[in-house]
Amino acid sequence: QVQLVESGGGLVQAGGSLRLSCAASGSPFSINDMGWYRQPPGKQRELVATASSGGNTNYADSVQGRFTISRDNAKNTVYLQMNSLKPGDTAVYYCYARILADARWTNYWGQGTQVAVSS
Repeated sequence: QVQLVESGGGLVQAGGSLRLSCAASGSPFSINDMGWYRQPPGKQRELVATASSGGNTNYADSVQGRFTISRDNAKNTVYLQMNSLKPGDTAVYYCYARILADARWTNYWGQGTQVAVSS
C-alpha cells in the first residue's frame, strides 16, 4: 500500500523559513505529479505548488517568488522550501501525489503538517 509521509512543519516568526518534505513509500509504483496544498483555518484547501515528473512547476500567485518546490525522483520525495513566511501562510500543509500502483492511477494525500507563522 502506498503512503505519503510528511515532515518539517512547525512554528516560525514572520520572515523566517521552513522546509517541508514528503516521501512516498509502499508497493512498487510510478509517480506523475507531486505537490503541496494547504488549508488555512476556517478556509478551503488550496493549491500551493505542483511539480511534474518532468520537472515542470506551478505555483499559486500568493507564494510565487517565496516558495520553491523540488523533487528527488530517486527518493520519491517532494520538498517545499518556504522563505519570507507571512502570517497568512499559516495552515495545515498536505502533500499530494498522483501515483500508478496496481495498474491504476490514484491521488494520494499525506496526513498534513501544521505550519504556523507568528507576526
